[in-house]
Amino acid sequence: MGEISQEAVERYLEDNPRFAKEYFHKKLQKAALGEASGPSGERGAASASLPGLPPEEEAALCLELLQAVREEASSAELGAHRALQTLAQLLSADRCSLFLCRARNGTPEAASRLLNVTPTSKFEDNLVLPDREVVFPLDIGIVGWVAHTKKALNVPDVKKNSHFSDFMDKQTGYVTRNLLATPIVMGKEVLAVVMAVNKVNAPAFSQQDEKVFSKYLTFVSIILKLHHTNYLYSVESRRSQILMWSANKVFEELTDVERQFHKALYTVRTYLNCERYSIGLLDMAKEKEFYDEWPVKLGEAEPYKGPKTPDGREIIFYKVIDYILHGKEEIKVIPTPPADHWTLISGLPTYVAENGFICNMLNAPADEYFTFQKGPVDDTGWVIKNVLSLPIVNKKEDIVGVATFYNRKDGKPFDEYDEHITETLTQFLGWSLLNTDTYEKMNKLENRKDIAREMLMNQTKATPDEIKSILNFKEKLNIDIIEDCEEKQLVTILKEELPDPKAVGLYDFCFSDFPITEHTLIKCGLRLFFEINVVEKFKVPVEVLTRWMYTVRKGYRAVTYHNWRHGFNVGQTMFTLLMTGRLKKYYTDLEAFAMLAAAFCHDIDHRGTNNLYQMKSTSPLAKLHGSSILERHHLEYSKTLLQDESLNIFQNLNKRQFETVIHLFEVAIIATDLALYFKKRTMFQKIVDACEKMETEEEAIKYITVDPTKKEIIMAMMMTACDLSAITKPWEVQSQAALLVANEFWEQGDLERTVLQQQPIPMMDRNKKDELPKLQVGFIDFVCTFVYKEFSRFHKEVTPMLNGLQNNRMEWKSLADEYEAKMRVTEEDVKKQEEENMIEKVAEDSGGGGDDRKSKTCLML
Repeated sequence: MGEISQEAVERYLEDNPRFAKEYFHKKLQKAALGEASGPSGERGAASASLPGLPPEEEAALCLELLQAVREEASSAELGAHRALQTLAQLLSADRCSLFLCRARNGTPEAASRLLNVTPTSKFEDNLVLPDREVVFPLDIGIVGWVAHTKKALNVPDVKKNSHFSDFMDKQTGYVTRNLLATPIVMGKEVLAVVMAVNKVNAPAFSQQDEKVFSKYLTFVSIILKLHHTNYLYSVESRRSQILMWSANKVFEELTDVERQFHKALYTVRTYLNCERYSIGLLDMAKEKEFYDEWPVKLGEAEPYKGPKTPDGREIIFYKVIDYILHGKEEIKVIPTPPADHWTLISGLPTYVAENGFICNMLNAPADEYFTFQKGPVDDTGWVIKNVLSLPIVNKKEDIVGVATFYNRKDGKPFDEYDEHITETLTQFLGWSLLNTDTYEKMNKLENRKDIAREMLMNQTKATPDEIKSILNFKEKLNIDIIEDCEEKQLVTILKEELPDPKAVGLYDFCFSDFPITEHTLIKCGLRLFFEINVVEKFKVPVEVLTRWMYTVRKGYRAVTYHNWRHGFNVGQTMFTLLMTGRLKKYYTDLEAFAMLAAAFCHDIDHRGTNNLYQMKSTSPLAKLHGSSILERHHLEYSKTLLQDESLNIFQNLNKRQFETVIHLFEVAIIATDLALYFKKRTMFQKIVDACEKMETEEEAIKYITVDPTKKEIIMAMMMTACDLSAITKPWEVQSQAALLVANEFWEQGDLERTVLQQQPIPMMDRNKKDELPKLQVGFIDFVCTFVYKEFSRFHKEVTPMLNGLQNNRMEWKSLADEYEAKMRVTEEDVKKQEEENMIEKVAEDSGGGGDDRKSKTCLML
């Protein structure tokens, strides 16, 4: 062999730069380490732990492994392969292998990842692809036993070890004689098991081999732990992104389950780490319609014998949504999918829906229980490899669908972390159905409300014949259809039919409805709107006004006191306060229009019982409204009428005007709750005090009209004055009205006694009806006097109401005094009778009873 020239060496190094780099790197490391250990080499000798390996070379080897850890940080398998090659050389092992530990379906297992690693083997030949890996449960084989015990194991002769499994030997033809296995543990979790097989130059691995194996496995441990930590970070990051985006999307769509699921699942697709996934939605009907059962009962059709969900529903997937993420992204929606559709033909979704289990399957087409399609499922050539299927369960623990994920993007099987992420997603989707269910229930309630309103309007709304009884256009104009009449003609006809306001006393505070029929009261109510000049000003169609007025009358129930007559009286008193009491000067025509209409409606659909009874009986109204229960119901009823265009007397107002009217309705009607009266009367008194100090009327008007709040407070007190106005009527009217009120209270007391099993308060107790005068005096003093005294101070035109109140108080006080006098006489008679009885008893005890004091056993003869 000829001498190699320097030029040839240089040319070779230039042509092979990788060799040159590794060669000089290795030589420089040895030189540097030699210098660091000192000239004598004693430090290196002391630290050497490998037989026959100088300390410099051992240190270089460690640095080389650390360099491999750094360079191959992105691939755990590649870094581990470099370390296993070194271990095989150091241990003189025939080969080394790496088994990764994981869990699927709640069961831990060990799977081959690197097999038959030798000092000279290639990484590609040793790497086990996911579809060819060998999986050991932890109760089979030495690998499983080491992973289970988390302890290293040196087996000199595998035939003498009960845990050894020759499954791999039979598959490969290789013969295992001895082995050395050690687990890689992170915390309490086993990440992998590393195995060295068949000592080459000895019958078994020695204790020195165990130390070397343990020492250099540190590099494999670092690689795997670093990779596992990064993987856990990725898992948690994906989980948080999935939850965040799912929450964002499920609350965007509440109207439909399918749209809700679709939005959430499509948004999180990039975090699911799979090639494809499908959602099968289940039919939620638990019972069939009766006509669907007839063929089965008649024997014309076979009864359903297939699988059912845990809650007893037939498993019928009414829709499948297929999300394709490999290649070109696409979404396919399959309504009423056939049983042989590729997503269902395996039987896995049905199995999951039936049992509610999470199924994580490795190499699914090879499974014998489920019949997965082995070839491409569509034109894209895509095939099923690994499958993860989970139930979607709602808050009621009903299975509403099945989510199935196919083929992890990295080719590996789905592991327990994939199970956790997808389970988090499906649980969230299932629980989010509560929003959709609530929205659906709300919609149903809304629809029921609309139907109920329609039924109510059908029963309550004035009929054409009832309108004709007031607006007699057919007789006057000889026209059959009211739509053919001109508005001016209808106005003229209606005015002719309405009573003269002064003739019936509509401007008087002492007005009485008793001589007037309820039908005529409707006409009187219509007259009041003409008197305040709002019909023509706000272009109120007289047909609509008539229908509304008649419908309001029909909306009042036939209870003892809070009926149509009371409703009309409050409206008439509001009119009188505005016109006769001259309070109209503080309000616009629109406000007066709204106040009068609200007064007529203020007790519509009253049940004859008060708010306290609604709460005690836990009525639907009490559940719906937390406070001012009946008043809020009256308000809602009134607004419901206005939602019907044929009843909306404010239909020709603009939007802002109509909003003002609705607000005034709210203030006026809610203000009739006496529980609020004591809160507002001090504010009203301050307004009266301020106005009383003003010198001119214009100054007082400006003071009030510039502040909407003051106007509302005065209006609220006006509603209270109107609602209590029966107490101010002439005695012959007031006494009858008071008796009607008392009878309604006694009827409520009877209900409390019989239905609620409670003792009513004296005011509601029929057995204490003789105390009515006393109760009336107390009511006048405690509630009523302030209202009318302050209004009389505010406007002297309202003084007749105060005078009427004071006169009635005198009458009630007289009756109360008579009752008290009778009660005193009765008490004196009772007391006198008791004293007489006591005297007689004492007399009997002291005399006339001598025989009784003699001994009954010894007689004196």
